[in-house]
Amino acid sequence: MRINWNYIKMIALLLVITGLYAFSNHRSKGKSVKGLNIEFVGDQNLYITQGMVNKLLIQNYGPLTNVPKEKLVLNTIEKVIEANEMVKSAQVYLTVNGELTSKIIQRKPIGRIEGNSKFYLDDEGTSMPLSMSHSARVPIITGKITGKSLEDVYEILKYINKDDFLRKNVIGIHIEDDAKYQLKFRMEQFVVHLGGVDNLEEKFNNFKAFYTKANKDETLEEYNVVSLEFNNQVVCTKI
Repeated sequence: MRINWNYIKMIALLLVITGLYAFSNHRSKGKSVKGLNIEFVGDQNLYITQGMVNKLLIQNYGPLTNVPKEKLVLNTIEKVIEANEMVKSAQVYLTVNGELTSKIIQRKPIGRIEGNSKFYLDDEGTSMPLSMSHSARVPIITGKITGKSLEDVYEILKYINKDDFLRKNVIGIHIEDDAKYQLKFRMEQFVVHLGGVDNLEEKFNNFKAFYTKANKDETLEEYNVVSLEFNNQVVCTKI
């Protein structure tokens, strides 16, 4: 009977690999967390700080340093961080050197509501609480705050944030009534009557054409109201 040495070598190799993997896995599980690293991805305006995240984790798990790796449930830690109202998403993982790393994406406010309740409107159109750590420089929303008016304001803000000129210059939106929205500009004394959220592209293109010409003619200071409510027109009221 001939012995198939190749077959025996293959089995031996598989046994060695399995043993090394089991040994490595056992040692890895026996290791403990060496430190905690918290990173914020993207916008560095910190509505939630590293100290707040640390406190949040300590409240739920106690000090994580020196905790055995096998006792950590990373998905659960992610959910704890994401439960914070300032957090959009979180990714938690262990590095090779045993550091527990949290990469956090914060929610992004695009407008600030100043009514009976004060809060931000974020880039997904949902309410976001004000932060004690940072105040966002976003347009201030005033007037008749309702669910429908906030839906419309969200559409206006989305358009404004896509346009470099508008994003830099619009500092406020006043809700006069349903489908009656007014814009306040940073450097100009006039108020822009936008009307409703229909035909926003056409309205803003008309406004920018008016603004460019009036700025060139040095007549911007002569107006106190600029209306975009009428079809394909810019109607101005002088002081």
